[in-house]
Amino acid sequence: QVQLVESGGGLVQPGGSLRLSCAASGSISSINDMGWYRQAPGKERELVARITSGGSTIYLDSVKGRFTISSGNAKNTVYLQMNSLKPEDTAVYYCNAVRVWGSMGATYWGKGTLVTVSS
Repeated sequence: QVQLVESGGGLVQPGGSLRLSCAASGSISSINDMGWYRQAPGKERELVARITSGGSTIYLDSVKGRFTISSGNAKNTVYLQMNSLKPEDTAVYYCNAVRVWGSMGATYWGKGTLVTVSS
């Protein structure tokens, strides 16, 4: 099992920045990759950014050049630096981890942290 706890959400003005953090605990040695998803009211959850254990990253087109995903020195932490925030970035942001062991795999989710971009 893997437990994920997000932090760093809040209210920010358009053009501002926030840094989200996600700390994983439990069976972290078998985590393959981690990522951030978001869900705005009335919309489906969407992938914002992912980072593999090898350091490869992918981003949602609308956040490229503004958001940066990174992992901490320990394997159990992932960050999302969000710059030049826009009102359309308002959503609940969820941390996600994919764990692979042998031929098995599992996906884990945090409870989410709310990001509100508004003047």
